[in-house]
This record gives sequence, structure tokens and C-alpha cells, in this order.
Amino acid sequence: MSDKLKAAAPFILVTVFLDMLSIGVIIPVLPRLIEDFVGSISSAGLWTGIFGSAWGTAQFIFSPIQGGLSDSIGRRPVVLFSNFGTGVDFLFMALAPGLWWLLVGRIISGMTSASISTAYAYMSDVTPPEKRAGVFGMMGAAFGIGFVVGPSLGGVLGEFGHHVPFLVDHGWEDRLPFFFAACLSLLNFVYGFFVLPESLPKDKRKPFSMRTSNPLGAFQFLAKSSQVLRLSVMYLMMMFAQSVFPTTTVLYCAYRFGWGPFEVGLMLAVVGVCSAIVQAGLTGIIAKKIGERKAMYLGLFCGMIAFIGYGLAPSWEWFVATIPIGALWGLATPNIQALMSSKVDPKEQGTLQGANMSLSAMSTVFAPILFGVTLSAVTHPGVAKWLSGSAFWVAALFMVFSLLLAAGVKQSLKVERPADGGAAH
Repeated sequence: MSDKLKAAAPFILVTVFLDMLSIGVIIPVLPRLIEDFVGSISSAGLWTGIFGSAWGTAQFIFSPIQGGLSDSIGRRPVVLFSNFGTGVDFLFMALAPGLWWLLVGRIISGMTSASISTAYAYMSDVTPPEKRAGVFGMMGAAFGIGFVVGPSLGGVLGEFGHHVPFLVDHGWEDRLPFFFAACLSLLNFVYGFFVLPESLPKDKRKPFSMRTSNPLGAFQFLAKSSQVLRLSVMYLMMMFAQSVFPTTTVLYCAYRFGWGPFEVGLMLAVVGVCSAIVQAGLTGIIAKKIGERKAMYLGLFCGMIAFIGYGLAPSWEWFVATIPIGALWGLATPNIQALMSSKVDPKEQGTLQGANMSLSAMSTVFAPILFGVTLSAVTHPGVAKWLSGSAFWVAALFMVFSLLLAAGVKQSLKVERPADGGAAH
């Protein structure tokens, strides 16, 4: 790998961080902006759910398209176009005069932020297979830190906007986080335009095909290899399980421990720090020492134990003490991704990562319903309070199923091809 490509790797990490930061920074103010348009909290609650599903659906559809495009025209134009499009879109939403304008902007945001799949493909291009677990761990840390810092910063900016005369005069006091997110994305585009080289040589590209660059085609691509299919199902289960946190944690901790926003925010900060330590610092070391397969097992097992512990926690001290165990769950995802990428041809890394992101997006559409219904069912008057953690136990079941599937995963760190030249098995 050239020194220029090595220097580009930090840019990709920054891109992932800023993507998540810009997504997270609008979380505290988007529901309030929706409420301004619809006029009531009850209507805003419904429309906030619609906005979330619309964003997830756009990710579900466009992640494999972006992945396929990056395999065809290269990673650089897809990453840069996404940064530029995301910046313009946040500006579009900041100036939204009505609800439908804002909804269209949110859908476009789901389309453009799908470039995370291309970022993972870029890192696969520039990293040898045996080091990908550590690199994917770093990307997971950038992803997590951005998403933890984003909402906190968005809350501060949302409050500060009420003290800026220009924003108040135009009725934009809740829109400062959107302007901020737009600036971040556009500055990242300008920076990347000058420093980001192409990582995929022309002789390793393949023609774009809608047959594989759509959700159904992406799943068919994954199914061509029994090993990749097994790993992708595990990845989907993990993404479903992970959705228990944004869906239920705030309400669960308020119901079980009497926590308010400050306590929940502090707890999420601790989760973010612990996760960053594991993914950025320990993943590569552990994977090198015991191998991707065993590291994946360890992560899945710790995730299962942590979800059971969160659900059983009789006190907030128990809940917090479980966080370091839960952080070790972060070993699983980068090692699953490393094993998958090692079993796919370099020409298909974008297609693979696009399919993965499409799976992740599918979980954001359906998993909140599962966990929300579960939490609702166990928090009615008359239901024993210790059952209120049932949503976490459902998440633990996903970890059990993943562990069972993990038994058939092979350690191989090379692309295995059958005699007919088809996909790896």
C-alpha cells in the first residue's frame, strides 16, 4: 500500500466519525422541529416514528446501490459525493419551510449517509486481511463516539440557538444543529477532495449491475456463499439486538431506576468510552492473539451475558457494573466483518459492505417495533417490576442464536473459490 493510501485511512475514520456526529447532532432537535410543524406532542410522536422509518428505508434501499457503484467507478467519487450530498441536504433541512420538505430532506439524508458501506470497502482495499479486524474496530469506535457525542452536542447547540438573535428573528432557533451538521459535511468534502486518493485500481473494478445492487440482489449475493450467508445472518441478529438501546434504554432506566436525562446521558457517555477502548484499542490485539473466530465468539458471549445482566439489574449500580462486559461485545462486529471480507473477492468488497449496511438498515426499521412492544407489555400496572428488563432478554436470545451459528464459521483469511470460479464457501 502506498504512503498516500496509508495517509488516506485517517480521513476515512474522520468521515465515519463526522457522518455519525452529523446524524446524532440533530436527534435532540428534530422532534421539536416536527412538533413546530404539526402543532402537538402526540402528532409529533407519530411523525417522528415515520421520519425514523423513512430514513431507515432509504438506507435499506440505497446502501447496496452505493456499494455496487463503488465497485464500478471507485470508492473516491462515491465517498466525496456522499459528503457533499449530506452537507447540502442538512442545509436543505435547516431551511425547511414545512413538514413535507423536512421529510424529503430526511429521506435524502438516509440515501447519502449510506456511504458508510463504501468507507468500509475503502478500508478493506487498503488493509491486508489479517489486520482488518483491528481496522474495523477503529471504525466501529469512530462510529460509536460520533453517535454518543452527536446528541450531546446537538442538545447544547439547540439551546444556544435560542440566544442567537439572527436565528430567533427568522424562527430558526431550533435549527442551529442542522447548519452545524451541514458545515461539518461540506468541510469534510473539501478536505477529502484534496487528500483522498482512489483505493480501487481500475483492473479490480466490475461493471455496475442493479441485479446485485438492490436489497434483494444484495441478499442473493450474500447467499452465494454459505460462510458469508452464515456471517451475514449473525450480523443481522447483532444489529437487531443493538437496537434495544436507542429504543428502550431511556424509558427502561427511568422506570426501573428513576433516572432522568442527565443520568441517562452520563451512562451513555460511559458506554461510549468503554466501547471505544475495546474497539479502538483491544480488538486488533485480541484478534491477532487468538484469531478472528475466537475473538468473535468472545464478543458474542459477552454480549449475551451483558444483555441478561442489564435486564436483571435490581439497581443502577448493577446496571453500570455490566457496562464493561457489554463493551466487550464490541469484539464481535469487526471480527465478523473481517471474516466476511476475507471470503469475498476484492472486486466485490463494496457490494459486500453495501449488503451489510442494508441489513443494518432493515434492523432500524423493524427492531424498534419488536423492542418497543416488548417494553410496553411488561411495564403495565400489575406486572412485576423485575420483568421490565424483558426487552434486553430478547436481545440476549439473538446473541444465543448468533453463537449457535458461529459454530460453523471457518477461520480462513483468504478468498476461497470453488472450481467453477464462483463465490467463496
